[in-house]
Amino acid sequence: MSMLLCQRGLTLFVALAAVAAAGEKPEWLGRIRRDHPRMFFNKETWPAVKARAEGPEREARDALLKRCDRYPDNPVCTGTGQPKDRPGLTVDPVHTGIPSINEWGIQSAECALAWRFTGDAKYLAKAKAMLLANVKGYDEAYANRRAVNWYSTTRVNSLCAYDWIYEALTDDERRAIIVPLVRHCEDVQPRKGRPAIRRRNTGGVTAGCYGVKNLMWYAGLAALGDGYCDELAENLIVEGHAFHQEVLKFRSDSAGDDGALGTGTPGYAMGVYPVGHFNIFHTWLSATGENLAGRYRPMALYPNWVWWMWIPDAAKPDAPLFHGYGDSNHTNNRLPIGGMYEHLQQYIHFFKEYDPDAARLAATLAEMCPNHTVGDTWRGGSGFPAYPFLFGRDETVKPFTREELSASPVKARQFEQLGQIFMRSGWEPDSTYALLVGGTLMPMHKHLDEGSFTIYKHDLLALDSGSRAAQTDWNLKYYYAQSVAHNVVLIQKPGEPLSGHWGPAYKGPEGKNNYGGMYGRMAKVLAFETNGRYSYAAVDTGALYGEKCTENVRQFVHVQPDFFVVYDRVGASDPAYAKQWLLHTQNEPEVEGRVVRADSREGRLFCETLLPKDAAIELVGGPGKEFWSNGKNWEIYDKWMESERRTCAKDGRGPYWGEWRAETHPGAARADDRFLHVLTATDVRTPRGVQTRLVEEADRDGVMLVFPGKVLHGKPVTLETTFLFNRTGAVGGEVRFEARDASGKICAAKRQPLAETVTPQKGVLLK
Repeated sequence: MSMLLCQRGLTLFVALAAVAAAGEKPEWLGRIRRDHPRMFFNKETWPAVKARAEGPEREARDALLKRCDRYPDNPVCTGTGQPKDRPGLTVDPVHTGIPSINEWGIQSAECALAWRFTGDAKYLAKAKAMLLANVKGYDEAYANRRAVNWYSTTRVNSLCAYDWIYEALTDDERRAIIVPLVRHCEDVQPRKGRPAIRRRNTGGVTAGCYGVKNLMWYAGLAALGDGYCDELAENLIVEGHAFHQEVLKFRSDSAGDDGALGTGTPGYAMGVYPVGHFNIFHTWLSATGENLAGRYRPMALYPNWVWWMWIPDAAKPDAPLFHGYGDSNHTNNRLPIGGMYEHLQQYIHFFKEYDPDAARLAATLAEMCPNHTVGDTWRGGSGFPAYPFLFGRDETVKPFTREELSASPVKARQFEQLGQIFMRSGWEPDSTYALLVGGTLMPMHKHLDEGSFTIYKHDLLALDSGSRAAQTDWNLKYYYAQSVAHNVVLIQKPGEPLSGHWGPAYKGPEGKNNYGGMYGRMAKVLAFETNGRYSYAAVDTGALYGEKCTENVRQFVHVQPDFFVVYDRVGASDPAYAKQWLLHTQNEPEVEGRVVRADSREGRLFCETLLPKDAAIELVGGPGKEFWSNGKNWEIYDKWMESERRTCAKDGRGPYWGEWRAETHPGAARADDRFLHVLTATDVRTPRGVQTRLVEEADRDGVMLVFPGKVLHGKPVTLETTFLFNRTGAVGGEVRFEARDASGKICAAKRQPLAETVTPQKGVLLK
């Protein structure tokens, strides 16, 4: 998908260039108002903004004024010189962060707002002084080929500040500010033949929309038609508009009919990503009067993904957990919802008329966020000071109750675009939660982990291991992102080259080879279904392993409420290529026969191996082998780990770096193997997992799960649930339910095939 979108973007840019060459101007350009202000608000909407600042957001306004009072009268930008690497952390300068320059972008916007709120000349003077310091600092940074900031936020705020104080500036003051600002926004664009800029975030269509390409629209909008740099401003706004159209189309397409935002990694999709499109919506609305959200209605479903990602924690209701998917640190696996109240209110503001259920869900989740405050007041953390004054909590949107959401009978949700299949027994702190990875169309910040699963019950029990940490150690690229760090099957072909991921380069021989893993990130989901008894999915990852693999299909079943059946059909092109079935845990497991038991806090996981019959189980981990691969332990930066352990001690959760793994090995070399495992997620008081019985038929492998103590029609029964999987040929199988009375007689029976196609889901599903 990403490649196709980028190709469309290139086509659009070429078409725009042709239009410009012909002297034609796009129709929408004439709709941009030519007066100021026009960024985030205009002269018609300003009275409502000011009224909010004097009413429900008076506390936020007063806090802004106090900050502005403390800002200097003669600000200076610093840190604009030649970039230097941080001492002690340098592994590869390309991936070593450098500090942002110290400038006054956000503060200039705050002072501009303070002047508009109060009319006090001291705030106007500070805003002007900051803008003049900024343009000098930006030019110095560019001359030294260093990025101003990884994000565009501060520079967008500088452009806003100019727009908001435009009417109070003289002609010479406007020229002195806007011309170098717009020129800077052009200078930092990644044009062919231009020199590199250290740590510049170019940011493409599929990224977060906070790199330098994001600046074009705002620079053009701030300067358009003012008579100072009109030609450059017009070129930038046209190119920026085209770029943002592609961004919005990608985000709308990626939302599908479930809800998603470019990546399944919450640190990004719940962090700055939403700000990118909301700023487009706000500025288009203020400049033209149109709510763009109506063109991109699938984006309204984003709260649906947040809901399925959310694992409640009874001890900290406003600090939910998540599965640790993708480029996440795995420290305490807290869901990064620090800015979600603001994000969710934005979704309500723009999308409530297009998807009322999604807006209601957003309202419910917003009330559970940590920066939700009594009444209508909140302080956002987006870095855009105008936000609190643009809109407030919408009392016309009635939230779902927490009880309504918890009572939903829908037990699984497939997010096709993200390649995430969530399965759960409920939505309570003591429910069981699982995430199966498979079928992504958006590999941004994703690992080589297709077919992997994570399980939560009272704590994270089966988890993704490793960490991105300080981003300057080797764990990031050589362990954490590789297949070995996930709950998948490895096929070891000697001498294979390493699969790629971002991160610093290791020069030793251990970093050259692939440790049995995948080369791609986009598998195929063959089947998905969910009902009140079980949820089932089949994921074909064989093509991702290259020529060493003839087959690798995982069939994954969540049996309500706490049990999992995992069947893997694995074929190697050479019997000598060893196979390993992996299960990662934080603490050291215990092995008794063919059963692995792993505890974490109050949670306990049992994993029983039924196939291969000759399987051997080996534990790998502990001090010096926590992140073992290719004959080396890929250590995480020690000072970072010490700091994060302190965080975990205070928080009472984590770390979740997965310092142990259990490997199931076939007892003999074979081209084809079948792995069959049954997992029970429970608490530490439970002495054993679910009772099982291996079932083998002529062309099927399976397992019977035995559940005594059930009641049917008022009588005690033992329920026997059998899952059978096709050993070869078409991927599929059957499930059988039989109830036996006290005498052992079958008193009820049912059988049905496992799904062979993907059952569609759409919208916010509560029943």
